[in-house]
Amino acid sequence: MVTTKKKPKARPFVKMHGVGNDMILFDCLKSQIANPSHTAKKLCNRHTGIGADQMIMLLKSRKGDFSMRTFNADGSEAEMCGNGIRCLAVYVKESKLSSKKELIIETNSGLKKIKFAGKNVEVDMGEPIMKGKEIPVNLSGRIVNRPLKTESKEFRITCLSVGNPHCVTFHDDLEELPLDRLGPMLETYSIFPKKINASFVNVLSKKEIHIRVWERGAGATLGCGTAACASAVASVLNGYTDRKITAVLPGGKLEIDWKQKDNHIYMKGPAEIIFKGEIAI
Repeated sequence: MVTTKKKPKARPFVKMHGVGNDMILFDCLKSQIANPSHTAKKLCNRHTGIGADQMIMLLKSRKGDFSMRTFNADGSEAEMCGNGIRCLAVYVKESKLSSKKELIIETNSGLKKIKFAGKNVEVDMGEPIMKGKEIPVNLSGRIVNRPLKTESKEFRITCLSVGNPHCVTFHDDLEELPLDRLGPMLETYSIFPKKINASFVNVLSKKEIHIRVWERGAGATLGCGTAACASAVASVLNGYTDRKITAVLPGGKLEIDWKQKDNHIYMKGPAEIIFKGEIAI
């Protein structure tokens, strides 16, 4: 007797982006994805899948209005995605899943408050984490303009966590920067036990910075919300900028405000749906 294997059912998805940082969003309010890590790695492939930097799952939450899980293109799970949470909020709004003007989204790095601001979405990213062991980085105390000598280059690094770990370095010329070489070297460097997101920053003025990002688990991306937040804080800590700045990434601009009154970082920027479809997973 010959048995035929059941074909997997097609599942709806939404392709979205925030400042060029693209992601696949699955509405999992009624049914979850059995193996999200494997699915993300398969579907984020730009040659044999849909293609994306991350895969986002919209889920129910007991602590907030909704919950989200974020998986990078290599299948690893991220604690937080700044562009992803704005995309998720736009999806919720446009799908009429909530009529609230403010949302509480549960993430792996805690609850995040979302506010709709015209065409933009503002996210309260909370307080930056500065202590080395808590970021985590295998160095003690605050890591601000700390020398790091690697096999091929010496950096001055500033490290912090804004939900996920970041290493920020400052450069005069980002165009000539060999991102494909320096990015993975910093991402996997031995002092970063959970790897790290590497941001390479050029300060234009007290109110504007340019950033190129190598994201942990995704590689070079056109935009990274948490990297913009980390870079803004690092720019203040090094005395380069004011607390409220514009972060210019290859895919667009984000407004970052590290408020002194509550020590919270506020990120504002766009997010939009590119297309909708169905795929068997």
